[in-house]
Amino acid sequence: MKNILTLLFSIVVMSSFAQIKMQGIVRDSIGEPLELANIIAINKSSNALESYAITDANGKYMISLGENGSYSIQVSYIGLKSVDALVETQEADITKDFEMFTDNMLDAVELTYEMPVTVKGDTLIYNADSFKSGTERKLEDVLKKLPGVEITSEGKIEVEGKEVTKLMVNGKDFFDGDSKLATKNIPSNAVDKIQVLRNYAEVGQLSGVQNNQDNVAINIKLKEGKENFWFGDVTVGSGVAPSPNDELYLVQPKLFYYSPKYSINVIGDLNNTGEVALTGRDIRNFGGGFRSPSANSGTSLNLGDNGLSGLTNVGDSQSIQSKLAAVNFSYAPNKALDLSGFLIYNANRLNTREESFVRYTNPELGIPDEETIQTGREATNQGLAKLSASYKPNANNQLNYDVLGRISSDSETQNEYSSVVGNTNQLDEAKPFSINQNLNYYYTLNETNIFALEAQHLIKDEDPFYNVIGLKDEDTFESTAMSLGLDTDQSYYNLNQERRIKSNQLDAKLDYYNILNSKSNINLTLGTILSKQTFNSNIFQFLDDGSYFDPTASLTDEEGEVLRNENDTEYNFSDIYLGFHYRLKTGKFTITPGFSLHAYGNKNTQFSETYEDNFFRILPDFETQIQFKKSESLTFRYNMKNAFTDVTNLAEGLVLNNYNSLQYGESQLQNALSHNLSLRYFSFNLFNYTNVFAILNYSKNIDQVRSYTNFDNVIRTNTYFNSNFADESVTAIGRIQRTYGKLRASLRANFNYSKSNQFVEDVRSVNETFSQSYTPELRTNFREAPNVSLKYQFSISDTKQGEDNDTQFITNAPSVEFDAYIWKALTFRTDYSYTSQSSNVGDTQSYQTWNATLAYRKNDDAKWEYQLQATNLLNIDSEVNNGSSNISVYSSETFILPRFITFRLTYTL
Repeated sequence: MKNILTLLFSIVVMSSFAQIKMQGIVRDSIGEPLELANIIAINKSSNALESYAITDANGKYMISLGENGSYSIQVSYIGLKSVDALVETQEADITKDFEMFTDNMLDAVELTYEMPVTVKGDTLIYNADSFKSGTERKLEDVLKKLPGVEITSEGKIEVEGKEVTKLMVNGKDFFDGDSKLATKNIPSNAVDKIQVLRNYAEVGQLSGVQNNQDNVAINIKLKEGKENFWFGDVTVGSGVAPSPNDELYLVQPKLFYYSPKYSINVIGDLNNTGEVALTGRDIRNFGGGFRSPSANSGTSLNLGDNGLSGLTNVGDSQSIQSKLAAVNFSYAPNKALDLSGFLIYNANRLNTREESFVRYTNPELGIPDEETIQTGREATNQGLAKLSASYKPNANNQLNYDVLGRISSDSETQNEYSSVVGNTNQLDEAKPFSINQNLNYYYTLNETNIFALEAQHLIKDEDPFYNVIGLKDEDTFESTAMSLGLDTDQSYYNLNQERRIKSNQLDAKLDYYNILNSKSNINLTLGTILSKQTFNSNIFQFLDDGSYFDPTASLTDEEGEVLRNENDTEYNFSDIYLGFHYRLKTGKFTITPGFSLHAYGNKNTQFSETYEDNFFRILPDFETQIQFKKSESLTFRYNMKNAFTDVTNLAEGLVLNNYNSLQYGESQLQNALSHNLSLRYFSFNLFNYTNVFAILNYSKNIDQVRSYTNFDNVIRTNTYFNSNFADESVTAIGRIQRTYGKLRASLRANFNYSKSNQFVEDVRSVNETFSQSYTPELRTNFREAPNVSLKYQFSISDTKQGEDNDTQFITNAPSVEFDAYIWKALTFRTDYSYTSQSSNVGDTQSYQTWNATLAYRKNDDAKWEYQLQATNLLNIDSEVNNGSSNISVYSSETFILPRFITFRLTYTL
């Protein structure tokens, strides 16, 4: 840590050494200050961009220059004649004002250098070359260097704390629904401009009548010469690694073609080096850009996710084989019609190993501590296909249609040793598919009347299968086996469960907007959600002689009713709602009060018995935005939501989530009501390049669906009910980022408090968790010198489990990234991190990661690049993780990929 702090101090000194400050005011010919004027300083000796600035609302600017130097200063503003000045610096700060006049010969204006950042309305435009040092290879490397832009650990793009929901290239959708494919694959040398579109509205007709401040999109403008030609690169590589991967291989073609009429993007990936382009979880969360029409209606209907969740994170595996084939296209046969879509095939094969220890915190429950060793294999084969059509014959009509289909074949096998239960072999399989269709029509009748029809139809079919063999090494499972009605006179148990969940949902609404005047409008909404789910399951046993046995359960529910080992449930849900909202702009305020009136109906039928519930509810909502400046605002929101559970929680028969986790539902579950408040602030000060965002969320859940949990040793049984005790949570997230010359500093902080009610063995307890994390970071942005990024993550999690158990976990994780472009030919990049976890209930544990890359490319225009890459240089065999649940604390050790060293050859088109 001492060395890291020393290095940090050295960077700060190096960054600030021999710097002077030049500041002043830019005015027009009548003396009025000019906001958003551009100031560029060019070093006369190197002819390189030294510094730049944008004036604030008072016309002020400030730039940093070197001592005893000569600089060409250029001031520009749209519609005014640019000003050029020569400045000779000494060792004292400089104050210099500029006056600008009307330009009658706009075509004579010539900028020597483009501004790194410019603002046009709600659009931030970054000049990519201004942030490159030569070590960048993909779009992600450039985005990390942009002020106000952040790449999360999951690979998502965030701007001002908001996730980027759409990424385009030259205005055309790029694999709509996921930005990771773009950030990881688009070559950095093809990127000219990065346009951040704040308050983004996909439908121009609605931009003036909706609040879009949460919508952020990015458009990548390609460099000249990239149109009508294929560009991209192809990488092949090989290497040697310890068993089981004796031979490493890698093939990665990434090819792109853009023209005014159509585009084609082809991404392929075949490797066993652990570089997974898309994980199974990425594919499952790949929404394809679909959004529910009822997202803001106040109703939340959960259809459940019954696919396989994965044995571990892909990066936490002992071996990985990955395949990806993805094609994205767009075609515009005429000005009115746009066609686009994509095809994705993704397959991963993982071998995993995890060792864990669980200690239960309440001795009165009599649950023994458990040590487990799990080795597993995960196989996923997933396919996605999307087709989109947009027809816009004129400014008053727009018709959109999208269809997204997905299919997969997934399996997970595990061999698990438990110190309580003994040895088991487990198999999970699923082959789900779904088809999602979206139809939208927007019609502008005249200047004051707009209509919008949005409809979405989803069909989903899920068929998870579970098998476990073993459970006879100890007597732990015997009472559970008898409760399930199994034949206990066997040498081992071969227990199976088949499930089938079918979902069919229509979500549609019709909006009418009436523009009252330039500052206000009203919105009337008529919508509906119609859903049908069926759930069938059965538990059965194979005997030693191979015959099939259908057991009859003897386990009883809370009322003493004997539970079935099968389910046959149909659940129908309907919501017909009418909404009203009024939107008013007055000064800096935009106020939008509203409400929705809902008529709910839900009915579930199980084994010829029916439970039905119909009721009305009014759900209010309110939003106020204060726009202090063009790039500074504060937004407050309140809404009330009604949440409805899925069919699996209503099914009264037994369900095996795992051999040690059983559940049965409750047919008379009702909706949960929640109050949600949020406060969001953001500011992007281009005068001193300070970016700030802060988010505060509070929610209170009433009649929340909770579970009763009962234990038989480590075998738990859950059932569901509507709790009379409210659960609450408060979350605060904030980040401040500022640029000091060539140094960018940032601090991110996260706070979370939650209070939840747990019910274990008929005893209610209140669990409270308070977690806090702080992440300071320093990053340099030199064009010639090497660059370094220093980050430190510090987090504390305090959990109070009931009245007598308090658990605290502390994590310290410093990390450093270094990259250098040497002799205009060699690129060296390395990253190192150290993670230490301590607690008041166990020993401190730690692990390290270190990766490095050395690449040679003769010059920027060279076709060939040679690269040597090493991952896990310290050959660390595992990572550790500690945590707590409502009744236990746990420690786990996950085994990871060994040291890999590969040689790679890249050809650039």
